[in-house]
Amino acid sequence: MAIISSKKQPPEPDREPKQSRESVKAAAAEDNLLQPEADVDELGKQEESIRPQRFADYIGQKDLKDVLDIAIKAAKSRGEVLDHLLLYGPPGLGKTTMAMILAAEMEVNCKITSAPALERPRDIVGLLVNLKPGDILFIDEIHRLARMTEEILYPAMEDYRLDITIGKGSSARTRSLPLSKFTLVGATTRVGALTSPLRDRFGLIQKLRFYEVDELNQIVLRTAQLLQTPITEDGATEIARRSRGTPRIANRLLKRVRDYAQVKLSGEINETVAAEALHLFQVDPCGLDWTDRRMLSVIIEQFNGGPVGLETIAAATGEDTQTIEEVYEPYLMQIGYLQRTFRGRVATPAAYKHLGFKPPNEQLSLLP
Repeated sequence: MAIISSKKQPPEPDREPKQSRESVKAAAAEDNLLQPEADVDELGKQEESIRPQRFADYIGQKDLKDVLDIAIKAAKSRGEVLDHLLLYGPPGLGKTTMAMILAAEMEVNCKITSAPALERPRDIVGLLVNLKPGDILFIDEIHRLARMTEEILYPAMEDYRLDITIGKGSSARTRSLPLSKFTLVGATTRVGALTSPLRDRFGLIQKLRFYEVDELNQIVLRTAQLLQTPITEDGATEIARRSRGTPRIANRLLKRVRDYAQVKLSGEINETVAAEALHLFQVDPCGLDWTDRRMLSVIIEQFNGGPVGLETIAAATGEDTQTIEEVYEPYLMQIGYLQRTFRGRVATPAAYKHLGFKPPNEQLSLLP
């Protein structure tokens, strides 16, 4: 893949320009090619940081931790870099945190960026040439990489080599710049959207699963301790069971309950305080918010429980189809409140019962 230099004067045709790692770094810095970097130490110093820094502090994902622990110990015993890793799963399950923990366990730096920030090929070049041996490069939402940027990663991942072009026109020269051996950690919520050539270059492909209530309970208790917020065991459980199996949501709800308890009440957060606060924020005991309940109510009241098309639901609720399909429907389907058929969406008897409606006399079932 050719990268055109931004220098104004091309080299003379009869001269062979010399290229080195130092010159590429200097040019990248001069042209503002380097993306903002964040390493583990800097992120750990952020105020009220609640991200675990070691596997010992990371709650949940036991199978994933076992696989990565073996990979880390094997790589360190051989004196090699960790194999490239692809993490996929719904948002908020700890993909970024896992990358930072890997860097801490391997005792290397972690450079963090996202695919939308790598618009031009020279953006990824600036990151790659500044990596030190063993460093981890974390790219979030990697399925959104531009095609040209993705092709630059192919030789970088396989051969630790950067192919660049110096100059313009007839004086252009192609050079291969050796890179330090590094580990690419990609994170995505849509693993199917990755191209096969990129996906196949990852040595480890692991999925993050949703958390159980007892795991979320431990996360809430740990976060409350870091935030110096007094909370009881039942208070943590009340928050955990409304968190949709997602640590990010659990931590967010804890902060909102903390605000409520600080302003309205005094003392520790117990089950009653947590329930009152989350009722105020319209989060019910199953974790459904106002929009979730509104969507189910529309299907039940206006369309007799379905089936009803996605476009019709979007028009009736005022939400766009992509938001409904990617944000609201997955959780409603996971807890058994919504079904998809080839004719449209259908509310289940469990949804009727949860919203206080009388289930239909006939048994709802999916059409073949």
